[in-house]
Amino acid sequence: MSMPQPYQGHFDGTRHYFAVRVYFEDTDFSGVVYHARYLHFMERARSDMLACVGIDQRAVHAEGQGAYAVTEMHIKYRRAAVFDDALVVVSTVEAVRAASCDIHQTVMRGDEILTEARVTAAFVSPDGKARRQPAIWVAAFQPILNRPAE
Repeated sequence: MSMPQPYQGHFDGTRHYFAVRVYFEDTDFSGVVYHARYLHFMERARSDMLACVGIDQRAVHAEGQGAYAVTEMHIKYRRAAVFDDALVVVSTVEAVRAASCDIHQTVMRGDEILTEARVTAAFVSPDGKARRQPAIWVAAFQPILNRPAE
């Protein structure tokens, strides 16, 4: 018997889709998803998106080069999710710079937008200073970079 593999999201063009189920542990005493849990959902989706394009964060960190750190986030909560909701986090890379990238993320329940965020992740050295991200990472972003239509 082969063991099941963990869930992995997928791309449709430049958009990455990552499904999330709301569990009881994600809710607060009022029965809705606690506001900070959306950050967890979005982090999982970002990490999955990077893995899907071949960015190996663990290997680069193990080599002592550094890691991504969220340096800025603007978030808007529109509607609440509740226990057992099936959600999808849609992520798009909006900008890539030498040491950082901007990612737009939307948490959806069907066609309904629940939460939106703009996230800046900077590549930082082990001592916490911003540094250029690996060139292969910058190249990996190019096919998924959400460019405005010309």
